[in-house]
Order: sequence, then C-alpha cells, then structure tokens
Amino acid sequence: MKIECIKTHHLRCHLDKPFGFSQWSYDQRNVLAIEVIADNGVSGWGECYGPADVIQAAVEKFYAPRILGFDALSTDMIWHHMWRSSLDFARSGVMMAGMSGIDMALWDLKGKALGLSVSQLMGGRLRDKVPCYATGMYYQDLPEDELLPALVSEGVSYANEGFKAMKIKVGKNPEFDEKFIIALRQALPDTILAADSNHAFDLPEAIRIAKVLEDNNYAWFEEPLSPEHPHLFRQLHEKTNIAIATGECEQTRYGFQKLIQDGGVQLVQADLAYCGGPSEALKIRTLASANGLNMIPHVWGTQLNLAAATHFLASGYAEPGRAEEKKLFLEYDRTENPLRDNLYSLEVEVKNGHATVPTAPGLGVEIDLDALKEFDVCTTETK
Repeated sequence: MKIECIKTHHLRCHLDKPFGFSQWSYDQRNVLAIEVIADNGVSGWGECYGPADVIQAAVEKFYAPRILGFDALSTDMIWHHMWRSSLDFARSGVMMAGMSGIDMALWDLKGKALGLSVSQLMGGRLRDKVPCYATGMYYQDLPEDELLPALVSEGVSYANEGFKAMKIKVGKNPEFDEKFIIALRQALPDTILAADSNHAFDLPEAIRIAKVLEDNNYAWFEEPLSPEHPHLFRQLHEKTNIAIATGECEQTRYGFQKLIQDGGVQLVQADLAYCGGPSEALKIRTLASANGLNMIPHVWGTQLNLAAATHFLASGYAEPGRAEEKKLFLEYDRTENPLRDNLYSLEVEVKNGHATVPTAPGLGVEIDLDALKEFDVCTTETK
C-alpha cells in the first residue's frame, strides 16, 4: 500500500455563543483535517491542533510531497522521515502539528487496512469504556456577580448528566477564582474537580490559588504557569500538595523529556493532534511511565482527536499499578462545537460520563462527506 494522495481540509464554523478563558475569547472554531489515501483506495483521517490555515500550508507545501509513494503502513518510518526533513528549523510548533495530523491519519488508515482498531494497534484494549471529565465553565460576557452562579449551575448540569469529574477554568483574576473554586466545591461535594488556568499566573499567584484548590480537594492544577518557565513548576510543587498538570503546549519526546527533568510536574497532558501524533504520544507515555508519571491527553477539536485519545487511554496502564485500578480520565469538551457534533456520521459515544471505545477498524469515527462541504473553507490535494 503506497500513499497516493494527501488532502487537507480547513474546517470552520461560527459559534452562537462566544466563550472565553484566561487568555482570550472564541467566536468561531477552526481545525485542519487531513485525509491520506492509499493506492488501493483505503483512506485515513487525522486532525491538527493549532492555526488551521498556517498548518495547512506546512502539510501541503512541505510534508505531503515528501511522503507520497511511501508504504502507508510504515507509520514510524514516515514519522522519522518527516522529522528529519524539517529538523533544522521545525523541531516544534505548527509544523509539528502538521506532522501530528498526518500521523493520526496514517494510524486510522493502518487500522482500516488491517481490520484492527487503533487501541488494538497500540497494544490492546484494556477496557471497553473510559471515564470522562467534562471540560467547561468558560467565561461568558456577564458581570462577575452573575457569572459566578451561572458557572456553578453549568457544573451542576454536568453532574446531572452523569459526569463524576470535571475541570473548571481559572485565571480570570485571583479574587474571582477563589470564590468560584469554593462555590463549586460546595455545590458538588462528591465530584472529582480540577482547575485549568491556561498559564495565567505568575509564581506567587499560582501558589495562592494552589492553596485554595488544595483546601477544597481539587485533583489537579493544570497549566498554572507559563510554559516558557518550566523551572517554576518545581518551585510551585514545593509549596503545594496538589498535583501539577501540564503539557498541551509541549511536543515530542524530546520536549517532554526536558519538561519532566525540570521536575514539579505530576501529570503529563500531551495532545495527540499536536505533540507529534499517536506515534509520538506512545513514546511520551513510555517516557512518563519511566519517570513514575501518568499521561492523560489534552483533547480539543473534533471526533478524530477525541477518538485517538479514547483509544490511547483504553490501551494504557496507570502508574504504578494496583489491584484496584486507578482511573485515567478522558477530557470531554462541553463547549459549543459543530465541527465535533454536526460533522460525523459515526462518533465516539459518551453516556453517563463514560466514552465507549470504538471497535471499528481505525479510529472508529467517520466524517459525513455531505456535512463536510458545509464547513470546508479551503481544500488542497497533493498527489
């Protein structure tokens, strides 16, 4: 099976209700989907996390022409060929995001060609369902005295849907954050809660918020500090007992090796649509395991990335291992996203806070090609 054609699709939708977090607000969704087609007609799909139009150029102009004619099943060989091709100037960033989408598409293609699901290709499905945590409670354009009860009500609604775990947004300002952390814990005393600041805090602020999270039994503090200062994670860790989680801004086993070596990080969160794809995510998980850490993927985008992360968690062991299994939770974004909810004819099923691991060959999700036309703002084809 040889790679005959690579298509890219810049998908876009506008949102009925914009939402924000510590850094900025969104009023639309964009994602780059990649289709790799073999000479026998079998195709695979992947997606990229990051600026779709920029990544599209990297795939169309640079990577796609370099891998045409390659054995479509040789995922690791193709990955390293792409890596060496751009090593001198693209060891991280949007070009690695392009590699990630190509790699994900190749795993989907390989599974379809061999009649195996991606979790089987990753070493075997250890569980048929993966517990999810609901990501939500983004900021709305409301005064803070109205925003706080609205966010708490949203969290309660996720609990009513069956989610036993969820992640809130912090980083608006420390005063509001403290009130929100406490109010949600009071509303949901038995729910597993975590908080994500999207690198909003300096070290003194992060220490302050970590103390409030710890006092209210939150499970982890995600991206408390800028990824530009990884040495500060160790200093934060020395001041708190709450687990520090990060990694969505990091890429490749080499980047994660440095992140882990700097210390302070207890939960690794690589994104399979950004870190280098499933091929590299498996290596990052092994690296994390060798250091006694667990990896749960950051998940943002469409059903493709959600399915890839579901297979990844279905095939993973928790460190250090014990008779009563430690749960590794799948991130399930609850914000408005037509590119996730209105584009696919076959989706990852999520009910009562659990995702059912797809059993169909490949990723186990299928794009509705008619629906694709509604969202596709730019398509390229390399063959």
